[in-house]
This record gives sequence, structure tokens and C-alpha cells, in this order.
Amino acid sequence: MKTTYELLAPAGNFTNLRAAIDGGADAIYFGVKEFNMRALAKNFEFSDLKKIKQICDKESPLKKRVKMYVTLNIIVYDNELAKLESTIKKIKPYVDAVICWDMAVIQLCKKHKVPFHISTQASTANSATAKYFKELGAERIVLARELNLEQVKAIHDKVKIEIECFCHGAMCLSISGRCLMSQFHHKKSANRGECIQNCRRPYTIKDDQGHEMKIENNHILSAKDLCTLPFIEEMKKAGITSFKIEGRNRDPRYVKTVTSIYRKALDKKMSDKEIEDSVCELEKVYNKGLSSGFYKGFPTSDDFSKVQHSAATEKKVFTGKVKNFLTKLGVCIVVLSGEVKQGNKIVIIGQTTGVHETTLKKIEMKGQEIESAQKGDEVALLFENLPKDGRIRKNDEVYVLINVEKK
Repeated sequence: MKTTYELLAPAGNFTNLRAAIDGGADAIYFGVKEFNMRALAKNFEFSDLKKIKQICDKESPLKKRVKMYVTLNIIVYDNELAKLESTIKKIKPYVDAVICWDMAVIQLCKKHKVPFHISTQASTANSATAKYFKELGAERIVLARELNLEQVKAIHDKVKIEIECFCHGAMCLSISGRCLMSQFHHKKSANRGECIQNCRRPYTIKDDQGHEMKIENNHILSAKDLCTLPFIEEMKKAGITSFKIEGRNRDPRYVKTVTSIYRKALDKKMSDKEIEDSVCELEKVYNKGLSSGFYKGFPTSDDFSKVQHSAATEKKVFTGKVKNFLTKLGVCIVVLSGEVKQGNKIVIIGQTTGVHETTLKKIEMKGQEIESAQKGDEVALLFENLPKDGRIRKNDEVYVLINVEKK
């Protein structure tokens, strides 16, 4: 019998939700308002849950409903317990499970009969702890990120419970996320979802007399992104049920690209050439360099990032918003915010449209075809192909994709 794997993608807003579903996600995870590890993200409101469920129930290209997991994975204080219980009651009709680790959240999920998964924040790193959570009623455990594949498999073999592991995306310096650096420096607690990621900055090392140490890479606290694609078949053999993509704060193109590639990798065994080409595609979207994390052994100095922002080999440049779309002609009317040329690689992004990459085939201005247009011009743009529903929508954002030298 063929093993079925779940691909779990992040959804920080409606555009990313659409990107995840169009990319082939089996399930999405997201936060609502409070009590999650991305408090600074544009989390959904409770009033959005009905619409999210409608999209997840009916609009997947996989022709099946997409599961919905809500993150309630921060430290909860005593004065928040009533609000927490109210939150669990409100989300219960819509969600398939809650991702959590605070015992108060677990007990309230049990009280209201809401399935729960144990967050990686719990740092579950051994079979005894996994067994404890299973006996407590957890359906699934997101294992600690410090584990190698042999350790993951050992826990799976000893404790018959669903295992979820991260397969791609950012890695916190404190690995499973219980970091105090942001709280210490800026009184913004990572354990309350407020991390400002000051570990990503370059640092200078000095002694108490002001002598400075010269170092090759001054991003001494910034880890590269996880990428398991080159050894995804080994991941499958380790007993992992759900493959999780990190990135609720990342842009829709990242979500669509990463989800699409891992969808292919989970559905079939990729050839070496397919993996090589796919890694190149992953490098085009936001990343801080790619690493195998702990899965293949303890990280080395090479697993630290050399960039403060992104090492992506493509950059998207905002070019304008769609003013109108002429359905019969398949033409967009755009007032440009930057230069465009025939042949440009283009990405169109919108809440309903999702993420659509195409090529600019033709530009017209005042009824005349032109090869390029400048900022401030109102132009008609014809693309090589349209989204699957044949529509581009008013206020969709248009970007030109530019190649960037690999860092």
C-alpha cells in the first residue's frame, strides 16, 4: 500500500492561503489574532474563518478539502485563560486541529473536544515524551528541530503516533524557538510571538578594552534556511507523516514556489536532475542560503547565513496595480510605477488571483504597440498566459522579476 504524505503550508493572509492551495498543499496552518508565534504577522480575524473554510473545502487543485490547523503555540498567562477558552470555542467549528504546547491550551482542547497537535515549541526529542503526549490525547507531534533522521525514525518506531517535521524554511538560532534574545534586547518576547529577529543582524565582536576581532562572516547568529529536498526520500523513510513548510511571514511567491516543488517531491521520487533543477527554483525565492539543518548531522560553520536579508537569485520589483482587466481581450490596464519591457518575466499577485508567473508578450499605449513603457504611463499589457480561471483582477499587484547574482 502506497504511503500518503501530508504537505503542510503556511498561510499568513488570504493571498498566501491562495498560494498554498494552488501550490498543492494538503493542509494549511495559520494564526488568529492572538496566542500564536507570529503575533507580528497579519493574522486572520475570527470573522475570516468561514471564508477560509469555504476556500479550503472547495478550491484545491487536488480535488479534496484542505485541512485547517490553527496555531495557539505561545506561553499563556493566568489573566488570559478566559480569553483563551473563548478563542478555542470560536475556532472549534472550523478547524481540524490546534497546534499547541502550553498545558492550559491542551486541557482546554480536551475539554471542548478539539483535536490537538504538539508544537515543536515543546522540544519533543525522545520517545518517552512522545508517548506521554500520545497518552494525553495528542493526535500528532511536531518533533524538536534538533533531531537527526535516525532519531526521528527511532521515535516513530517506538511510539505509533503521527510525526510532523519541518522540511523547508527559516531556522531559529535557538532551533525549536524558545529564544530570549529579542526579549532581552527589546522587551519583545519570541515566546509571545513578538520576535524582531535581531539574530539576523551583522555583529561586531569586541573585548572590554575595545579590541575588535576580525571575522569572515559577521552574521554569527543567523542560520541558513532548511532545505530537505536533496534527501527527501530519506525523510519519507524516517516515518514522517506531515512535511511542514515554514514561512507565515514570507511573501506569496515563496509560499507558492516552495509548496509546488515539495508537492512534486512527495508525489513521486525525483531524479537527481529534477532535484538539482528544483533547488535552483527554490533559490529564486526568499532564502538566507540553504542547509540540511540537523537532519544529516550537527550543523557546521557553513550553516550560518552570510546575508542579512535574502540570498534569492530573483528579485521582484513592483511595477503597478491593475486598474482594469478586459476579459474578452485578456488585457490588463495598468498605471506603471516602474519600467516594463516586452519579454519581461512577470508575477501577478492578488488575494483571489493568488500568484501567477508569466511573460509580458505585448505593450500598447494609446492604441500603439510599444517595446517598453516608463513610470507614470497608462498601458495595456498582454501576457503569454492567464491564471487558471482566465482572470486578473482590479488591484492585483504586478511585479517584474529580475535576476540577481547568487550570494
